[in-house]
Amino acid sequence: MSLHLLLVEDKPATREQLLQIIAQSPFKVSCANDGLEGLNLSKSEQFHMVLVDHKMPLMDGLALIKSLRQLPAYQAAPILLMTTQDAGQVAPLAEKAGANLCLSKPVDGKRLLELLNDLAATISHPQQSHV
Repeated sequence: MSLHLLLVEDKPATREQLLQIIAQSPFKVSCANDGLEGLNLSKSEQFHMVLVDHKMPLMDGLALIKSLRQLPAYQAAPILLMTTQDAGQVAPLAEKAGANLCLSKPVDGKRLLELLNDLAATISHPQQSHV
């Protein structure tokens, strides 16, 4: 099973850093430069996970997450929001929008890789009921 992650990040340098981390995980990556592009890609392709920047032009991360959660394919998909603002203040807004987790930027590469590997294992081998 090929796992597909959507990275939505408007800053090229940050996107490159994140791509280097994600490359060490089981996910193949598609990138969007802003929330609107991310939403359009999400409607045309199925992603197993979405990693979203908070502040972007055209559509910010919170608006993108709200829009994604309205699509049947993304109602249960893991969505992580990344922010340069105080994560403690942004996390409640992210959770209300539908994010599973809010990460502070710069993102801790080791922590992100652990999260990606854990999520990949969960997506690939969901717990089966023992009847």
